[in-house]
Amino acid sequence: MDFELSDEQRAIRDLCRDFAGQVVAPAAEELDREHRFPYEIVRQMGELGLFGLPFAEEHGGAGADFLSYCLAIEELSRGDAGVGITLEAAVSLGAAPIHDFGTSQQKADLLPDLLAGKRLWAFGLTEPGAGSDAGATATRAELQDGEWVIAGSKQFITNSGTDISAGVTITALTGRTAAGRPEISALLVPGGTPGYVVQPAYRKLGWHSSDTHPLAFDGCRVPEQGLLGRRGGGYSQFLHTLTGGRVAIAALSVGLAQACLDAALSYAKERVAFGRPIAKHQAVQFKLADMAMEVELSRLITYRAATAYQNSAGKLTGEVRRLAAMAKLFSSETSKRAADQAVQIHGGYGFIEDYPVARYWRDVKINEIGEGTSEIQRILIARELGC
Repeated sequence: MDFELSDEQRAIRDLCRDFAGQVVAPAAEELDREHRFPYEIVRQMGELGLFGLPFAEEHGGAGADFLSYCLAIEELSRGDAGVGITLEAAVSLGAAPIHDFGTSQQKADLLPDLLAGKRLWAFGLTEPGAGSDAGATATRAELQDGEWVIAGSKQFITNSGTDISAGVTITALTGRTAAGRPEISALLVPGGTPGYVVQPAYRKLGWHSSDTHPLAFDGCRVPEQGLLGRRGGGYSQFLHTLTGGRVAIAALSVGLAQACLDAALSYAKERVAFGRPIAKHQAVQFKLADMAMEVELSRLITYRAATAYQNSAGKLTGEVRRLAAMAKLFSSETSKRAADQAVQIHGGYGFIEDYPVARYWRDVKINEIGEGTSEIQRILIARELGC
């Protein structure tokens, strides 16, 4: 078993680490304070080829593997989780379903700009009454005269309201199966389509540099050719999409946990109490040791899950789903513990927004919720164990 990264993977990691340190991290506090989307950073990320990392060159991608993409997510999130989730949502949730399930024409029309980072595509699954219970989708789409007529709403949709947002893939109830079960399909809805309304942005606890909106569909019409994949295939498509997304969120969590450890260790070596740096006090040393151990364990399970996902070649096995759930669960909970301990080590200063650990503490909670809650991950793991 080889735990070493390839030369190409190390090069991508180092490129993203340098970019995060020189460009992302210095802007993070201001972006967070102003709740401002990082257009210039996104433009530079596009020029670096980050939005096309895990996709084939024939579609305008960089031809790298899925682990390389996760390395990029990790390093960017170490600088700012809001920037990390912008890339993750654009790739795992936006471009990947089109790449994996789209027709040749859909790919030709949409992927070049998405993989270049010139435009962003969103993914609309969650609804006011359908979060963890995604099968309870209430948004409806009826085929009338060669058009899908959509009515419903989506919420918590990332990258849906920026100046470069191009559209959204949504799940919708399109009928009933022969057995009477809901038939859920995926539809591509371009921005500017009449009846498609991007509502005002949320006031969020964290991820202030990312873009998140509720969406409404009132008599929204898209061509019949806007169906993504086969009719009735939406449920299986989003389960496939979320598996890769969970591994990417695990990578985001690893990056944020590492940022917490970096900040706590640096502060502990400088802050003097009782005549010596607090890093010399065993109570603080134990916190730092636990953080370092859990970050490394999170990194290992995430890289393991990423490798299993890329080796599956799109045919997701129970093992791949289990590893993805484990990586997402353990890494997200690790990042929350790391943020909590980083604030504790900073003492009163950890409660002050002048120190980045306050931002980390606000940013981290959503990792346990988005793209499948911790509770759902435990259910998935237990299911794969045969319980």
